[in-house]
Amino acid sequence: MRNDKKMLALMALCFIFISCVRPLETPTLPPVGETPEIDPYAKQRKWMVDSQIRARGVTDEAVLEVMEKVPRHEFVLEKYLSQAYADHPLPIGYGQTISQPYIVALMTELLEIKRGDKVLEIGTGSGYQAAVLAELTDEVYTIEIIGELAQSAEARLRRLGYTKVKVKHADGYYGWEEYAPFDAIIVTCAPDHVPRPLLEQLKDGGRMVIPIGPPGGYQTLWQFIRKGEKVVANNMGGVRFVPMTGEH
Repeated sequence: MRNDKKMLALMALCFIFISCVRPLETPTLPPVGETPEIDPYAKQRKWMVDSQIRARGVTDEAVLEVMEKVPRHEFVLEKYLSQAYADHPLPIGYGQTISQPYIVALMTELLEIKRGDKVLEIGTGSGYQAAVLAELTDEVYTIEIIGELAQSAEARLRRLGYTKVKVKHADGYYGWEEYAPFDAIIVTCAPDHVPRPLLEQLKDGGRMVIPIGPPGGYQTLWQFIRKGEKVVANNMGGVRFVPMTGEH
């Protein structure tokens, strides 16, 4: 009898213990095909923005956010992947380069882009600057004089989801009259004078950012703002870009 009581007491204790222990939760797995991807370059982009761009005085939060978002490593040659977020330009083939991150951010800030603006880029290159612009507005037009670069940049932009960017293989000196006038024009190669067609395709109140100077010589980055028939010029300091080519 005594043993039966002990057995009953032991069973009661076990029941209390079991009722107090929460069952193990079965981990919830994402559906097939929806496994979250970890961006291995996210920290590098943040470091790039904080140390190279924000630290040098770029303050437009929209531009800073975009620079931290656009995957720059997708726009460089594979052999330069380790330098994708470094503080200097990189070769992209055909004698062209992808600009230094700070310069991309500075020129973008000087364009003063608002959502809905129509923007023209001269010198598509690998497509990086166009992708940055496409994060700020839906109407981006870009011209590249080297056919192979125009073709590869267009394919890259499409693959990365920038499907609204219009790419044209042509001499950018003459702009893109079909879609003019533009709220903003950015030139990522250096002519030795201001291209008149580009000024004429700039909307009243529009901004153009362009480096000007002789090939291999001192170049100056300019911001031009059109005000009616007048153009206000702001000198933004010395830079170095590949020269604008073409038969102009």
